Amino acid sequence: MRVTSILRQAVAAATAQAQTQARRPLIQFLGKRTAPKSVDHTSHIHPAAPSEALPDSFVSYRSKAQQHGPLTYRSSPISSLAGGAIGGHAGKSLGSVQPTRGEYFDRSELPSRFRRLGWTQVEIEAVETGGASLFA
Repeated sequence: MRVTSILRQAVAAATAQAQTQARRPLIQFLGKRTAPKSVDHTSHIHPAAPSEALPDSFVSYRSKAQQHGPLTYRSSPISSLAGGAIGGHAGKSLGSVQPTRGEYFDRSELPSRFRRLGWTQVEIEAVETGGASLFA
């Protein structure tokens, strides 16, 4: 009984002390920000850049740049209409679309020994119950 009353007094004292003190947040704010007086907006070379100089213009950069292949296309009437390499050739020039011997376009064309097996009722129940039916 005596221990309980001592604990109550300690909690009451701690609560009273916490209420009288001003709360000090743990986060520290740095204060108001000011913009710098001067900012250098000139172009710089990145330290990891492969070349030592900036390109003369965007056009000269674009002529040498690559993104998943060259960015420039050779201009021809067909490719300029189709937007590049897609549609630039007639379909007949691509050759046959039939699979060669040993190639299959769909799993259903495979020999029966390689086809996917159907689910059994036990497997379906195991999936639906999260495996609990296997231990029942």
